Order: sequence, then C-alpha cells, then structure tokens
Amino acid sequence: MRSKTIRLTAAQAAIIYLQKQFSVMDRQRERLIGGIFGIFGHGNVASISQAIEEYGHDLPYYQPKNEQAMVHAAMGYAKARNRRATLACTASIGPGSTNMVTGAATATVNRIPVLLFASDTFAHRRTGNVLQQLEHPVEGDLSVNDCFRPISRFFDRISRPEQLLTALPEAMRVLTDPADTGAVTISFPQDVEGEAYDYPATFFSERNWIIRRREPSPDDIDEAVTLLAQARAPLIIAGGGVRYSAAEHTLRDFADAFGIPVAETHAGKGVSLEGPYCLGGMGVTGTGAAGRIAEAADVVVAIGTRLQDFQTGSRSAFHNPEARFIAINTSSYDAHKLRGVPVVGDARLALERIRMGLEARHYATPASYRDEIKARSQEWKEAYRTDIAVAPGAPLNQGTIVRIVNEATGAGDIVIAAAGTPPGEIHKGWDASNGSKTFLEFGFSTMGHEIPAAIGARLALPGNSEIFAVIGDGTYLMAPTEIVTAVQESARITIVVIENYGYQCIRDLQENTTGIDNLGNEFRSRDNDALKPNGAYLEVDYAANARSMGATVFSAASEAELKEALAGARRTGGPSVIVVKAEKRGRSIGSGVWWDVGTAEVSGTDTVGAAVAKFRSGVRHQRFLG
Repeated sequence: MRSKTIRLTAAQAAIIYLQKQFSVMDRQRERLIGGIFGIFGHGNVASISQAIEEYGHDLPYYQPKNEQAMVHAAMGYAKARNRRATLACTASIGPGSTNMVTGAATATVNRIPVLLFASDTFAHRRTGNVLQQLEHPVEGDLSVNDCFRPISRFFDRISRPEQLLTALPEAMRVLTDPADTGAVTISFPQDVEGEAYDYPATFFSERNWIIRRREPSPDDIDEAVTLLAQARAPLIIAGGGVRYSAAEHTLRDFADAFGIPVAETHAGKGVSLEGPYCLGGMGVTGTGAAGRIAEAADVVVAIGTRLQDFQTGSRSAFHNPEARFIAINTSSYDAHKLRGVPVVGDARLALERIRMGLEARHYATPASYRDEIKARSQEWKEAYRTDIAVAPGAPLNQGTIVRIVNEATGAGDIVIAAAGTPPGEIHKGWDASNGSKTFLEFGFSTMGHEIPAAIGARLALPGNSEIFAVIGDGTYLMAPTEIVTAVQESARITIVVIENYGYQCIRDLQENTTGIDNLGNEFRSRDNDALKPNGAYLEVDYAANARSMGATVFSAASEAELKEALAGARRTGGPSVIVVKAEKRGRSIGSGVWWDVGTAEVSGTDTVGAAVAKFRSGVRHQRFLG
C-alpha cells in the first residue's frame, strides 16, 4: 500500500512545512519559524506569494523595504528568542536575492539562524537567457545565488520539487544546531517553485527539533580543572555562547565562588550580570580594567566566543609569556583556538562540571588578586565617568549620550548597536545591573543592521519592554527606510540618531594611523578643493526625514532635552526617532588594547612614519597561537 500523498507546488509545500516545525530546548517548545519577510518580483511573486496567501495561515507575512534589512530583522528576532526561533525571508531573482548577501554574511559570522529563500533563474532553461540571469562562458549552471555558498552554513539549490524532502529537514537541523547555525539558503528556481509533486502527507506532520546541550568530555573537564587550579591570576572572557546557553547566573556564581574576573565580548556584553568580579568589555573597545588584567593573566578561560581580534587585541592583549588558554565552546573549531585546552560542549554544563572539580580541590584566587580586580574596576569606572562628563552648554559626547540612554532603561529593555562609535561606547560603558540587555552586532559590524534588528526584536517580544537602536548619522543615511516598516507594524522602537557629521569613529582611526585630518569620513561640501570635499559641514534635517516616514520625532541637544525625549518616546505607541546633536570629534578614553589595522610601511609623509612607529610598538606583544 502506498502512503497518502498531497499534491502541492514546491512553494506551497515549503510554506506548509515551515508552519509545522518547532524547536525544543530545556523542554520549552516554540514555533521555529515565526513569520516570513518578503519582497516580491518576477522570481517569486507567481508561486511563493501565492503559497503564502493560500496556505500561510500560521505564518505572518511582513513587508520590508530592502532585502538586506529583512535578514537583519530576522537576526533581531532570533536574538530576542535566544536563537530558538527565527524568521524566513524570500526575495526575487537577481538583485533581490543578492541584496540579502550582506545580511547572510552578518548572520553566519555571528552564528545567528536565518532562513533565506533566494529565488533563482529557470531550471528548465526553455526560455533561454532571462532577465537578471548571470551568463558564464564555461559554467552553465552558475547563478548569482552561488555567492551565498561561502557565507551560508547550509546551501541547496532545488532543481526538482521532490528535493525539498531532504533539503528542508537539513535546513531545520542547521538552524537549530548551536555549533553550526547561521544563514541557511535555499536557492529556488522560479519555475521549480510552481512545479507540483505528490508529497507524502507525513512530511507535513509536526516535528520537534531538539536544541541539545552538548555534554563536555570528562577528560576535557579534568584537563581544564587541572590547569585552572594552578592559576593565580585567571581571567574569564565571556561571549555570546553564555547567553545562548542561558548560563548567565551559572557564570556569575562561578566567578563569585572562586574570585575569577569576567570580561565580556560584544556578543557577551551583560552576561556576567554585573557581578562583583565583572570587568566590563574585553579588548579594543573594552575597559581599561579588563585590558590591564588581561595583560598579566596566567590562565584565560574563553567561554562561547570566537576570540576575534577586537577581543584579543589582534592577539596582543595577553603579555604574560606563560599564559595558557581554556576554550569552552559548542564548536570544536572555536574550542581549539589559541592552542589551549579545548572543552567542546555547552557553556552551562561545562561551567557546572569545572566548578565541581575546583571545589573538590578547594580552589580560590588569592585575596590580593581579588582586591586588585575590584580596585581596577572601580578606578576605570571613575575615570570613564569623568572623561565623558560634559560641561554646561557644551555639546554632548557619545559616551554621555549612551550613559543617558542607559539610565533611561530598566529590566527587560534592549539596546541594539552595530557599527561606528555606539557599540564601542556601549561595550565599555553600559551598566546592565538594571536588568537591561545589549544586542551588539560586532562580528560583522554592519551599518544598517540596527533599525531592522530592533523591528525583529519587537516582533519577537511584543510586550512592554523598550527596544532602542542607537546609531550614528552615517548609518541613518545608509538605511533609514525600515522606519516605514516599523510604522506599518506599529512596532514600538526608539531610534537614537547621534548627529556628529560623519563617520567619526573611522575619521579618528584614520588620523591615528595616517595623520590625515579627514579624507572621506565627514559630511562636508566640496567648496574650493577639487580633489576632496573638505568644506563646510552639511546640515541634514534628519528629524524632518524621519517624520516624513511616519515616526514620532524628538530633537535634543542637552542632557535635559535627551532625558525628556526618552521619556516621551516611551509613551508613544509606535516608532520614535530621537535626533541628538553631538560633539563632532569627541572621543572617550580607551582600553589601551592595541589593534592591528595594517598601516603603510613606506611613505614620504612624516605623519605616516610616526603612525608606523606606533604600529610597530604593538606588534611586539602579538603571539602566534595556532
């Protein structure tokens, strides 16, 4: 006897299938795909839109204004759901799909699950070459969608409708795999989307995808305990893996029990719950306290982090030549970095096992080290607070703006930042002791991520918490149009636009590495210089622009005005935009951690020669730890 079948188009089958998938972690079950974003064109309008209309009864549809933005929205949704759920995205062939490439790269680099249906040109080829098709002289099956291959954790091109029977389950597996998750791309030829097949009815039964806590090997735990038990000046670097494992309280209790300081990556900002041994951000944009403790650390425990160069100071942050490393990670690849002791497994389980081993050995750091940790932390906080203080009547600097936003937040509120100065100021200055959370996208540092990510987070969390996107005027000019999407969805988000006339974070870096005052980083008119625009600063009416898209708009130039604007935004029922005038070239004190940016080694300009000398002063601390 043949099993029961249902005749559907491939697009219809995909839409029905998505609504039957659930994630389960720690016995908590929720819908894996919470909705679908889509911009339609001739590659997906005839089949996927039809499938959503007829069969998407439990799949809310959202209309973005840019294909890249909808992927960022899916990321914000996934982060707000702690990677247990995400959104699907559909785009037409050609530029519609390739507009999702940056979003896909952002998701994969940050290990955030997103599902992309990138429409493709005809598989049957009867039409000949078609609009938006890439013609390659020696690779007839190549399409623009192949650019998704290196930036997707899973990629499949569906050339026959029955291939969905294997492709979609594999896609769900990757989306729910803590070690291998990221962008999942289904390349969907526009003819195959509409082709029919007799699918087994069982394919559309509800299915649970277990997000498993990987138990670390006892041998790895024993080796980690043995090494850590010898440490006199250990340091924990906590990454996003702590958050995704829901191990925040376990980490704080672990640090308190043994007197081990915790420094946080961008993705891990706030995971130590501001415990007494929290040093704040780690690395280039981190705190001076974390920088100094890292220099002398003899054992570094990296938990749930990829250890990218902003955290390790391009592998120069650890000056102790005897320093050893322990890496706890669900990914074997990341656990084997820095030639240390790999502990492949779930962060919470690994900390619990290591704690048992250290307690059996009655381990604790010396009292003098604990005193140093607290003293350095307090010293840094006082120095930073003093540095970002603004004299009456003076323009606000970005550190002060972040502090004011921080003071306006409470338990459950979320602040999102991704590029330029804001994520750095949040990384080193944000105080999460009030129960607020930070979603810092700094694995790819993508301008334009923040507004759609805030919308995605709001879709995932429709409650009373506040969601803030803190951006510069450069990011605003690059991608403001999702404000319209926020208006459509009555998404209560607050966008804080810091107006400082350009990409001042990079202008500062440019000056420090070349001595150039400004080349292409400030928004200035081309007055009398034919080679570069270095005239008067441009005045852009950001408030009027945001108001034209339907947002409630506030303007501020002082601390009192910003506080009043934040209070007003909290009372609105939809998206608010606060435009804050800021000091053009303000900077706050740094961590003292060096960063390798590749300065020019040969130049006839004295300022470049000085920059090279400064660069070489940091190289001496770099360590090869393959």
